Amino acid sequence: MQVKNLIGFVVISLSAALFVSGCNSQQQYDDLKLRNRSQQQRIDELESQFNVAKLKLTQTEKLLAEAQEACAADTNALSKKVEALQSDIAKKEELIKRMQSALGGSVLPPELASDLEKFAAENSDIITFDEASGMVKFKSDLLFEKGSDVVAPQAVDLMRKLSTIINSHSAEGFDVTIVGHTDDIPIRKSDTITMHPTNWHLSVHRAIAVEKLMESNGVKPTRLSVKGYGEYRPFEANEEGHKGNPKNRRVEIYLVPAGITAK
Repeated sequence: MQVKNLIGFVVISLSAALFVSGCNSQQQYDDLKLRNRSQQQRIDELESQFNVAKLKLTQTEKLLAEAQEACAADTNALSKKVEALQSDIAKKEELIKRMQSALGGSVLPPELASDLEKFAAENSDIITFDEASGMVKFKSDLLFEKGSDVVAPQAVDLMRKLSTIINSHSAEGFDVTIVGHTDDIPIRKSDTITMHPTNWHLSVHRAIAVEKLMESNGVKPTRLSVKGYGEYRPFEANEEGHKGNPKNRRVEIYLVPAGITAK
């Protein structure tokens, strides 16, 4: 999760730095955006490599455990591979942190951060909030029935409360990006396939369902955007054999400065 938090921090930091610093000229502002956009692209590449390395590490550690249990002769080679992957992850994580620090910036406005923190604390069984990235994360299992994009009745009121915060004075100047994620369990039921042929469809359809609910609660559609990553940006490794992982079934809602899109 730390990578998501860090990546969200980049977005918030970039925009807030531009707003707060108050560049003396449009040219300076444009130059700064161009430099930071290049920096962001490099961070995106590193983050992708970082996630791949983490998944490889999990798989290799499992192989190592199995090899050790079976007294396999190749445990030493697997140990070295694990060490190399760990070293590679550490280097990429440190580089990402350094590049993020170079972007500068600040967190959400104190009043908005306080409101979101309180909202998450009151609903900790379904919601987490990360101030650094401006992300409110919902567990999909409590938002939707399995294979469905219909928001569960018990979650409708939560969306209404979140929409109230987003419509507050403290959130002015911030847009909202809604991102859907699934695990790697394939869509199999015939009636579900008709509505959501793949996990790509399901993740996007769930993000849209949340967007429509927020729009019905007064959030202007011009402030809203949706994304779906299907099973391809797991928070943790899925179990082998397409058995999934509940932590990967989630909806993330990012508050980002107007004009900036969350990852």
